[in-house]
Amino acid sequence: MIVISGKLMSEDRVIATVQNGVITDYDDQIIPLYLKCTGDLEGWFASRAIDSHRPNARLLKKALRLRNKDDAHTALAVNAATITDRYWFKPEGSSASYEDIRFKVNYFDSLALHGDPDGFSRKPSRTPELTNTGSFEKCWRLIDGVWWMYKSGNSSEYFSELFICRLGEKLGFDMAHYEMDDGYIRSRDFTAGLDVNFEPVSSLMGDNEDYSDCFDCINGISPELARQYLRIIWLDTVCYNMDRHTENFGFLRSKKDGTIVSMAPNYDNNIALISRGYPASRSRSSDGIIDYFREFLRKNAAAKKLFSEMDWPEITEETLDECFTEIPIEADRDYIREFIMNGQRIVGDIIRSEEIVRDAGENDTYDLTL
Repeated sequence: MIVISGKLMSEDRVIATVQNGVITDYDDQIIPLYLKCTGDLEGWFASRAIDSHRPNARLLKKALRLRNKDDAHTALAVNAATITDRYWFKPEGSSASYEDIRFKVNYFDSLALHGDPDGFSRKPSRTPELTNTGSFEKCWRLIDGVWWMYKSGNSSEYFSELFICRLGEKLGFDMAHYEMDDGYIRSRDFTAGLDVNFEPVSSLMGDNEDYSDCFDCINGISPELARQYLRIIWLDTVCYNMDRHTENFGFLRSKKDGTIVSMAPNYDNNIALISRGYPASRSRSSDGIIDYFREFLRKNAAAKKLFSEMDWPEITEETLDECFTEIPIEADRDYIREFIMNGQRIVGDIIRSEEIVRDAGENDTYDLTL
């Protein structure tokens, strides 16, 4: 356990007191959901740190002369502050304000993004890269007063992210906007200009990404949030997102009173569609992602009912063609067009089916132990 004392802050508002690594009292409304559920301060710090498995993370820590390189201490090197929320840690005896610790520049963006060796010539300074989570090499860049996330990848990953973004926008879904710049894909900080904090669903669900369990949790907070979650799952299924997990969707909470305002915009679709190659069957008759969706609705009567009550937009070939023309990356248009249209048709059939929903307590996991 990290033995540390001080205050947990939201901007300049004290929201918790920490004594020797233990939270002794806290503001029940504002405290991060992870801490409200677990009280695990060290785990919360660690969850905010850059992924240590990224090669450029190791370079970054070396360039910044970090002595303690474990996840919790990495986050604490910048007061556990991030771009997408206003939480931070104020050590005992510190007179710092939020203005003092918030990120205003980033001299290590290129080192974090593509291992730029000139990063080692920079004098160590505060950088949002130490709390820039996720497994892909990425960085934050401040442009005209707004932070943008730049992420590396290959052309198939870029295409998939851009295509799903454009498709979701045309369907009227709440999407994080992606575009290409300087050979990388980028997205604007979706909390910019808003009085909200982003918190991933992992704050409540840990690493349990089961559709039904996540739905029950979110529906228990608000049916409107549940509808927003179902839109994410619908698009994930139609567009073959293999990697929706509890760190890449979440909530926007009011900074003022902690109310969950909405689900965060749909983001992180770079391991979807054709990012790992073209699936063998465009008919989707034996599609594993669709199977997950089918099992979800078989198991969860409340989700199936809500799905059937919602109005779903129609994807047309014309809509898909519009998306193709807006993306500067070539792909097999005929394959993608047929793949998505088949996905939409099968998902619609599942939603409209009269199949009896199974007992929600039935266990669909498999024992792979030999």
